[in-house]
Amino acid sequence: MKNDLKQTELNRKIGAHLSVAGGYTNALDKIVTIGGNCLQIFSSSPRSWSLATTTTEQIDIFNKKKKELAIGPIYFHASYLVNLADGDRIGKFSKLSLIAELELAEKMGVEGTIIHLGSFKSKDPIAYTKENYTTLFTNIQEVLDKTPETTKFIIENAGNRKICCDLKEMAFIIRELSNPRIKVCLDTCHLHGGGYDLSTPETFNTFFMEFDQQIDLSKLEVFQVNDSKDSLGSFRDRHENIGEGTIPQETFKLLLNDERTHAIPFILETPGFDKKGPDKRNVDLLKSFILPKN
Repeated sequence: MKNDLKQTELNRKIGAHLSVAGGYTNALDKIVTIGGNCLQIFSSSPRSWSLATTTTEQIDIFNKKKKELAIGPIYFHASYLVNLADGDRIGKFSKLSLIAELELAEKMGVEGTIIHLGSFKSKDPIAYTKENYTTLFTNIQEVLDKTPETTKFIIENAGNRKICCDLKEMAFIIRELSNPRIKVCLDTCHLHGGGYDLSTPETFNTFFMEFDQQIDLSKLEVFQVNDSKDSLGSFRDRHENIGEGTIPQETFKLLLNDERTHAIPFILETPGFDKKGPDKRNVDLLKSFILPKN
């Protein structure tokens, strides 16, 4: 089976988060079926502390198949339970989970893992100081120290009031840790929930200028492309299918046609029009937004 992206789309990376039920290779087959060429998967159950593991044989099969199907890049998404701001049991399990995941990522040729950093227990705003972020920084550094240098630690923006719902906080964290392995994943639904409007050329350009100034565009690794069930600035992160939510389609068109994002992979995490997860219809909608080059 060969990837069926049209000539105008060959250089674009559009994929989805897909289930690995039945084995990692099943997700490779599925992404080709729905017309994608890059992929996001869980390494293990996202709602338990089971550590990522598989056999050498399965790793070899996966590596051979992803090469045959020309699928890449591939990313893991970390467990939903991870909270690296916790200095107790949850923080300990979070580190163990991420260390196992990044070790497996190197073996499977996976770029790295996309991570929600977690949240602070305090309901009050936290000042951006090293003292307040000591536990978070210590936990992240331990994960980096104990995992392969070739893998990426990819911080995802939050759409609620958790860590990294604001670019300034994300910039502070990245600047203080100062590690080339740390990259950024931006989720369109989460940006929308956090009050970032990217629907006009002016606001879109302002956002990317701000990102570049505060973080650096070279840090932007991947986009998760989702519509939103909720309004701009709602601080909610309920995903919706492309075109069925509150994010103007102009946002997606701008993302897919801007030179600054041309080389960035786009990963769908939509519920699916059949409610079974990202599907060909969502992938095709994104492709339809790509304008031919003159």
